[in-house]
Formats: sequence, C-alpha cells, structure tokens
Amino acid sequence: MSAPASGLASGLAQIGKSVFIKGELSGSEDLYLDGQVEGSIALKGNSLTVGPNGQVKGSVEAKGVVVQGKLEGNIQASDRVELRKSAIVTGDITTQRISIEEGAYLKGKVDIHRADVK
Repeated sequence: MSAPASGLASGLAQIGKSVFIKGELSGSEDLYLDGQVEGSIALKGNSLTVGPNGQVKGSVEAKGVVVQGKLEGNIQASDRVELRKSAIVTGDITTQRISIEEGAYLKGKVDIHRADVK
C-alpha cells in the first residue's frame, strides 16, 4: 500500500518497509512509516502515519496519528488519532479526537482532552 497521494505534494517524508531505526526520531514534516522504529517519535506540529507494515516500539508525540500497523507505546496527539481496522496498539492514547475502525485492536486507556482545557 502506498502513502496517501494528498500528502506527496506537501513535503511527506517516507520510511520504507525494509528500514529499521533504533533511537529517537524527530522532524518538522509529515511522516509515513512503513518500516520499524524502536524509540520515541516526536513530530509536534505534524502527522505520523504508521503504514500496514510499520512497527513502532516507543512513545509517539504528533499533531495527528494514523495507525494501520503495530504500535507499542503511548500516543500523545494534539489533534486526532485514527486506528484503522488493521491497527494493533498497546499503550495509552491522549488526544482531542479519536476514530477507531471496527477490527482495530487497542489495549490501554484513552484520555480525551478538549481544546479549551489545559
């Protein structure tokens, strides 16, 4: 499965399924991850998409997070989290909005924050 076409024109970084990264990952552009990351990911003003082959072991902090693959760790999204039907997430989620498709697996707690509450 390829990255969403809408993101390709507006600076989307991609990590292919044969890539393995161990350590902290940070950036200031949207990221499509179909490989493996062992460590934290920080994309504070941008979005992370974990593709169907993607695997993350570590905490994630981003504006928006879409999970199609496997994620073990806490997710902190300032805007939105989407768990697609193929998602396997083990960890707590803190966000303003969440969407969980039927068939997605989630083990952890969900904490919804309103925009006007700090």
